[in-house]
Amino acid sequence: MKFGEKLVKLRAESKLKQTEVAEAIGISRRNYISYETEGRYPRKREIYYKLAELFGCDVNYLLTEDEEFVVRATEQYGSGGKREAEKLVSQLVGMFAGGELSEEDRDAVMRALTEAYFECKADNKKYAPKKAANSDGE
Repeated sequence: MKFGEKLVKLRAESKLKQTEVAEAIGISRRNYISYETEGRYPRKREIYYKLAELFGCDVNYLLTEDEEFVVRATEQYGSGGKREAEKLVSQLVGMFAGGELSEEDRDAVMRALTEAYFECKADNKKYAPKKAANSDGE
């Protein structure tokens, strides 16, 4: 189940309106609606914790391995990192489709993928050519 679907389900069970949830966690109604309907995720982890507290659920229910990966990539590398991470997760999900891997094994693969991704990003940053101090060649 996707993050937005989880929110819709939890909100319905709690009999809360979108406005009430948004106010309770300190964001705009528009931002909250984007989580439910537009496939967006909170930029700050604290929002996940506030939602979990409000709905009385475990934060891990809201923040699964692949969502955590996308959030970390966004925090560290911005929208470009987010796009790369989402593409990688999508490809990985395709690889698992119809497979026989247990939930534990899928989590282990996702953790390994996450570590490899961030190690590669750090290495690329280390070895990326530095830009000239100024364009005059001085």
